[in-house]
Amino acid sequence: MSKYIMTLMLAWFFSRPAFAQTDTTTVHSAADTTAERSKTTLTIGATYVSDASYYGQKAAERMPYVAASAALRFPFGLYFTGTGYRLLNDSGRIVSASAAGVGFEWKMGKKLTADLSYSHTFYPANSPFLQAANPDNASASLKYAYWMTTGINADYHFGKQQDVFVTLSTEKQISLGSIFKGKDLVTLTPQLEVTGGTQRFYQTYTREKFLRDSLLGMLPLPGLPGQGSSSTETGTTSSTQFNLLSYNLRVPLAYHRAHYMLEAAYQLSLLGQKAETGAGNLNSFFNVSFYYQF
Repeated sequence: MSKYIMTLMLAWFFSRPAFAQTDTTTVHSAADTTAERSKTTLTIGATYVSDASYYGQKAAERMPYVAASAALRFPFGLYFTGTGYRLLNDSGRIVSASAAGVGFEWKMGKKLTADLSYSHTFYPANSPFLQAANPDNASASLKYAYWMTTGINADYHFGKQQDVFVTLSTEKQISLGSIFKGKDLVTLTPQLEVTGGTQRFYQTYTREKFLRDSLLGMLPLPGLPGQGSSSTETGTTSSTQFNLLSYNLRVPLAYHRAHYMLEAAYQLSLLGQKAETGAGNLNSFFNVSFYYQF
């Protein structure tokens, strides 16, 4: 049973682009994947998220969404992922965004796991997502599993802008026991993350939000005095410095069976003092996910 549990966790982690993080988003342990390498697996999933998280940050407007995902993993470490997103407040589109990715994961030792991946997210014109300026993401990560699982993840996001993010994380999976005499497992996996990065994406987000609101007749915007293109420059700050962006606490409660996993998770994010999306703000996110492995 444990091999299915770990594969489901990994499939969830690798199928999410920058939305969940993250993330946020949202990260489960990659402690021991040797058992999963014996066969090819396909995992499909469905998720509800109360608000879109970008490394603990969120857009000016609330953005709840549902997502459908799939992850195909081969025994030698290669995997492919795909995800479709539907904003619940987006009445004009069936699919609000979609993503496709490829990656390779390998064991560097008994307890050390490395991963390299690339993903591209397809955003429609005038997308309200905070990260829409950077649809491409190249990622590298290392995880060390001992009593706790500690990791470092570096993301390079590029497109209209270019941004770099580094996340340090640590987590501990706690077994809460079985409900049906060993045929299932209930776990709690508290995780702490600290994320730093650049914020060029916010310049494009602010400008395009101004244009979207202009089309909807919502001017003048708070923080953007006056009207016209000059006001977008006044209210937009391009941050090229690498700063601390957020502290994140995520607590997922999961129910596991041999072929599927049901998870509810709560995330609390405290933004750094130089986070342009709302310095010092405290953001909260909630999601429910279901994953099934073939």
